[in-house]
Amino acid sequence: MTQPINRRKFLGNAAVSGAAAGLAVSVLKTAMAADPSNRVVVGVMGLSRGAALAAGFSKQPGVEIKYVCDIDTTRADSCANSVAQSSGKKPQAIGDFRRILDDKAVDALICAAPNHWHAPATILACAAGKHVYVEKPCSHNPREGELMVEAARKHNRAVQLGTQRRSGAGFSEAVQKLREGAIGRVYLVRSWYTSARGSIGVGKPAAVPGNIDYDLWQGPAPRTPYKDNVVHYNWHWRWNWGNGELGNNGVHTLDLCRWFLGADFPTRVTSSGGRYHFEDDQETPDTHTVAFEFDGRRQITWQGNSCNRHDGKGFVTCYGDNGSMEVAQDGSYVIYDKGDKKIAEHKPLNRGDAEHMANLLAAIRNDEPLNLNAEIAEGHKSTLLCHLGNIAHRTGRVLNCDPSNGHILDDEQAMALWARDYEPGWEPKV
Repeated sequence: MTQPINRRKFLGNAAVSGAAAGLAVSVLKTAMAADPSNRVVVGVMGLSRGAALAAGFSKQPGVEIKYVCDIDTTRADSCANSVAQSSGKKPQAIGDFRRILDDKAVDALICAAPNHWHAPATILACAAGKHVYVEKPCSHNPREGELMVEAARKHNRAVQLGTQRRSGAGFSEAVQKLREGAIGRVYLVRSWYTSARGSIGVGKPAAVPGNIDYDLWQGPAPRTPYKDNVVHYNWHWRWNWGNGELGNNGVHTLDLCRWFLGADFPTRVTSSGGRYHFEDDQETPDTHTVAFEFDGRRQITWQGNSCNRHDGKGFVTCYGDNGSMEVAQDGSYVIYDKGDKKIAEHKPLNRGDAEHMANLLAAIRNDEPLNLNAEIAEGHKSTLLCHLGNIAHRTGRVLNCDPSNGHILDDEQAMALWARDYEPGWEPKV
């Protein structure tokens, strides 16, 4: 890309009113799509969630999906055909994401592979000069998150975490209201997640299907024999590859909780829960409650119930000394006064999916890698809450943490889970 249009200067010159702003955005999108110097070429890695991201990015002006990549050839071919139908141009279906990194024409990697791949792939991409959109959680363990921040800074790359609600207008409005004191001093933010997941059963050793490259799927993770109940989804519930429901879905609400509370790293973390519903191969808890305490007499709580959908408490609720605010998944919110009387209600504007992608593209085009709504340093802080909650669960102990960086204090056993072992040759390096 050469001499990109500066979006803020363009809008600043063209837009002086709401109507002008709308016209300016329309003109800008048309210009970006038509100007080859503003084309952003991407490759997508991991085609479960990645299939939706490929579709979303293909709809953004001036974006070319050059590669779609998966260790499962059937998924790669299917996604390539789907993108071709929607965009009119068929991407290359490949199995090894390193081909994306080797292509100098590619500007960005979209990483939606399993969690154990998020950090190693992002770090390699930054070193190869690529910007990155990485799905949540940003890392498999805390140390990887720190390395991702280092890699982004060293190579001056834009790295956006896929917590798309950071770009949702309703959520931004809610934050603004909280900062303006709509409910007074916010001291507690509570969040919930419910689902109705079934048992994953007891896996049996099996031959690797011919359409799957299991060795590359494992990648950085220490090798384990193939079983019939891991790929493509149940890896989420095994520590070697996943981070349980807390990392899978909890990261979305915990990111909002941190944003609403205006908090960074906790001082104390407690966990309660376990695998209560089924007896099977799942290692991570299906029933889990975690509390995070912060300086300034503040707290965040997350309650996850993976095997029962009943929960009347909603999505995220903020508590202040002058009232409360309930925020729904779609970005709508309701404000209550101290007497619990509804005093304001706002309908959703958007959840932020397309806007989150556009935010990354603008940062790339304007050469402003830090001008992101979910920049990797913030993404690491939110993901770290998930890791700390899981470490507290796995050790069975309360964690006391350094509020400057989240490191666990005076507990060698817990701090041993700060990082992981890697398959030789796959250790991430910055």
